Amino acid sequence: MEKNTILSSEQITQDLLPKKFGKIGLIWTTTLVIICLIGAYAYFRQLKYGLAVTNMRDYVSWGIYISNFVFFVAISLVGSLITAIFRIAKVKWATPLTRIAEIIAVSAIVFASLIIIVDMGRPERFMNLFLHGRIQSPIMWDVIVIATYFCISLLLLYLPLLPDLKILIRFKEKTTNSLYKLYRFQGSFWKGTREQFKISEKSINVLCITIIPVAFCIHTVTSWLFATTYRPGWDSTNFGAYFISGAFLVGAGGVVVAMYVFRKYYKLEKYITELHFENMGRIVVLLALLYLYFNVNEYLVPAFKMKKSEEAHLASLFTGDFAPMFWFAILVGMILPIIILLFKKGRKPFPMFIAGVMIVVGAWFKRYLIVTPTLLHPFLPMQEVPANFHHYFPSWEEWAIAMGSLAGALLVITFFARIYPIIPIQETITEQHEEQEHQ
Repeated sequence: MEKNTILSSEQITQDLLPKKFGKIGLIWTTTLVIICLIGAYAYFRQLKYGLAVTNMRDYVSWGIYISNFVFFVAISLVGSLITAIFRIAKVKWATPLTRIAEIIAVSAIVFASLIIIVDMGRPERFMNLFLHGRIQSPIMWDVIVIATYFCISLLLLYLPLLPDLKILIRFKEKTTNSLYKLYRFQGSFWKGTREQFKISEKSINVLCITIIPVAFCIHTVTSWLFATTYRPGWDSTNFGAYFISGAFLVGAGGVVVAMYVFRKYYKLEKYITELHFENMGRIVVLLALLYLYFNVNEYLVPAFKMKKSEEAHLASLFTGDFAPMFWFAILVGMILPIIILLFKKGRKPFPMFIAGVMIVVGAWFKRYLIVTPTLLHPFLPMQEVPANFHHYFPSWEEWAIAMGSLAGALLVITFFARIYPIIPIQETITEQHEEQEHQ
């Protein structure tokens, strides 16, 4: 909230209670559902005819699916950044952003898991990963750390929600009967006693401390899936830090976009203020500069050595087929947002929204560039293979499934905002009381 703005508990509660979809909300939700249904039909075709419906072949065996997986894993890091690190550091201004960050993290990690199953040609064999998994495999490490991160993120979303569930139960007349039953099922045991608050606060602090190393592990292990595979462009000791810095940036960019959208369409100007955009703008600039630094590391060292195997890979990125996409990702995803956000006017809500969209879009293309060019430039030259093995462009089924997964993640966030308060009500009221006491 703006400084010196005193709001009553009743006004805060009324402002932050979930609201029904308006006309724009219904159009938005319907559009996302249609995209998801098209993606589901494309996946049905893939199940029916096999991976032959994709344009993935012997060399490019990952393609857009794994690009999407890495993107989802990256954006999920925002939960530990906004919720855990800021909470431990006692950054009070970040309170209105914590739930937004956590729901982005949970929805992203859910669809990161689903897209891996989509990538499997035989999804019915998924259970073999648990029945016959080998701990020596980096893929097994990824499964363990993703499951752990999901559980902690879900708890970090649920525990701070409990006091708000009590408020939602109290305002029965403002909700439907089915939602009231859901709130009762999830939070009827919460009485709001001092002991419960004490246990909850302690549990949240433990989770915040736990999720930070787990978050670093999930992105490091994901980078190891590439770095432990002997290929040009992936043979790097920089990959762990490179992935983590990029994940921090795209996660922060995603929160900025969500902040603007919820602020505008839910009329939350009193709670998500220009101060929040100012502070997030400074953080995004720092993260963008950090990621740019690791990008320089990632490309400068192999370019300086210029091994024969790396030459074709780097040439395709800087001046070859992938050059337009590469320079788009660098300029739009990092450099232009830095230029915009360095100026105070650029840290206003709308310019921040534009910069956030640029970061998220640039980050998706960056993940595509991490996967595809390397697979098209193996150490052993491609010989006596069909011409289409030398190129890769996703089929319509791949595009439909990828867009369906992105729409699915947005749909989860949309439904959450319809069912639960997107800004913590009880925490906001408590902070308001503390401000009043200090005045």
